[in-house]
Amino acid sequence: MKWLTHSQTGFQQAARYLLAMRLAVVGLQLTALAVAETVVTLAHRAEALAICLLYGVLATLGWLWFTRRPPRSPASVSAGLALDLALIGAWLFLTGGYTNPLVSLLLLPIAVAIILVPLSQSIALTLSGIAVYTALVVWHSPLTHDHNHANLAQLHLVGMWVTFAITAVILLLVVGALARRLRQQQEQLSSIRETRLRDEQIIALGLSAAAVAHRLGTPLNTMTLLVDEIRSAFPDPDLAEDLNLMERQLALCGKHLQQLSNAAIQAKTAQLENLPVQEWVARLRESATLLWPAAPIDWSAELPDCQVAVDATLDQAILNLLANALTASPTWVAVSVHRATSSRIEIVVEDHGDGLEDTLQETPGEQIVGSESGLGVGLFLSNATIQRLGGTLKARVDQDGTTMIIDLPEAGADKTNAGGSK
Repeated sequence: MKWLTHSQTGFQQAARYLLAMRLAVVGLQLTALAVAETVVTLAHRAEALAICLLYGVLATLGWLWFTRRPPRSPASVSAGLALDLALIGAWLFLTGGYTNPLVSLLLLPIAVAIILVPLSQSIALTLSGIAVYTALVVWHSPLTHDHNHANLAQLHLVGMWVTFAITAVILLLVVGALARRLRQQQEQLSSIRETRLRDEQIIALGLSAAAVAHRLGTPLNTMTLLVDEIRSAFPDPDLAEDLNLMERQLALCGKHLQQLSNAAIQAKTAQLENLPVQEWVARLRESATLLWPAAPIDWSAELPDCQVAVDATLDQAILNLLANALTASPTWVAVSVHRATSSRIEIVVEDHGDGLEDTLQETPGEQIVGSESGLGVGLFLSNATIQRLGGTLKARVDQDGTTMIIDLPEAGADKTNAGGSK
């Protein structure tokens, strides 16, 4: 498995689980010494007790080191696990060698190594564990100087059961926790990767839009000058009315380009303004009326009494959704706002259109799709903007039409990560 905690934060998280495993091993060794001493007289009781105390001290020092000055390489983790094998092997040598039922404790550092460190280092630690076990077989040290085989056999059988139970619990609590942590990190990395790819698409679209806006400025100025020259050269009342209309349309185009430039500056500096929902909806309604004067949009009069953090990009995202709704349902579109929870509000856009494709339901705007009337990027950009502000975009399609639900946090409420739970 690829090393996923190759960072200071990852080492700090792993140190806690390693400390728990090591202290559990020390506690099990001390308990085994106490129980064995009640049955037989151990040959190396003092030395084995000293190994346990040394192991506990080194485990605590290792935890402090990993927490306060975490290393930048998994080699340090491998060195610590190799020291675990050496200390456990030394204790086993003093307490019966390979006949000690606790010999399976050698598997714990190997199991942790398989999860935490790269494959080459985990293979080396596995071979080291096999070497320690082989050394215990070759250089055997008796558990006691006495020869009470009945007591030793009974102690060995009980120890085997206890060792199995304790090892299973340690594997579940320590190795299982590490595995869950790594799976969470994999999910986080996947989410970050998807967000980065989406942001790269947004940046590319934004750069294209800025370039187009810059290039349109000169033609608009040229046409404005031509309108003035035509009005001066041909003072015809009928022609003047058309020229006035053309001038208004050119001014509207210039206004939209200026709004695009302001929105880019606002997005670059991450400027948000806290507005009452009533004031923000009134602003949206005014913008929609200017864009579609005759559009049949039914705006709800009942609005929650709270504030929301907005910017020009969010306004444009809502207007994009309204544009899609009007395209799909030219006869009726409804907009309502209500409080979803104590700290979030929902903006609902309904229409009687044919609805979205099945693949886009529930999570629309996750990817760019084609459309009959354009490039299909409006929904994608709207979803990206809403997620950037801590919200989510959902869709519901039934026989009556399509319902788009925009969930946003109130001003001052904690925001979720972009692309929060859907």
